[in-house]
Amino acid sequence: MTDETPRTTDAAAQFGAEAGANEDANSKKEEARQVQLPEGYMPSDDEEFMNPLQTEYFRQKLLAWKQSILDESKETVAALQDASLHLPDMADRASEESDRRLELRARDRQRKLIGKIDAALRRLDEGEYGYCEVTGEPIGLRRLDARPIATLSIEAQEMHERSEKVHRDD
Repeated sequence: MTDETPRTTDAAAQFGAEAGANEDANSKKEEARQVQLPEGYMPSDDEEFMNPLQTEYFRQKLLAWKQSILDESKETVAALQDASLHLPDMADRASEESDRRLELRARDRQRKLIGKIDAALRRLDEGEYGYCEVTGEPIGLRRLDARPIATLSIEAQEMHERSEKVHRDD
C-alpha cells in the first residue's frame, strides 16, 4: 500500500506540472498574438532570444509563406484545368505533358513544405521554436530568417549531413 502512495503523488505532481506548462504555453500564445510588430521590424541578436516580437515576426513570416504556397497551388490547379490536352502536334503534346509533370512535382514538394511550416507554427505555439532539436541550443536568427522551418542549428545540421554522407558511402 505504501508503494502506491508515491506513484499517486508522482502522477499528481506530473499532472500539475503538465497543467502548469500548458498554462504557460497558452499564455505565451496569447501574448504573442497581442504583439504588434513595428513597421520594418527585424529580429536582432541584441534582444532576448525568441521574445514576443521575434515570435510574432516568425509566425507572420511562416503564415505568409504558407499562404503564398497555397495561392500558387490554386493558380496551378486553374492553369491545369484551362490547359488544352488536345494539341494536334505530338511534340507539342509531349512538351505540355512534360511541363505538367514538372509542375505537379513542384507542387508535391510544396505540399510537403506546408507540413513543415505547420510543424514550425506548432513549435512556436509550444515555445520550442528556434531551438535545436538535437542540442537544445538556440538556432541563430540569421539561419531562422533564411530558413524559418529549420529545426537544427548549423553545427547539428553539419553533423547530420556528415553522418548521412558516411552512411551513403557504405
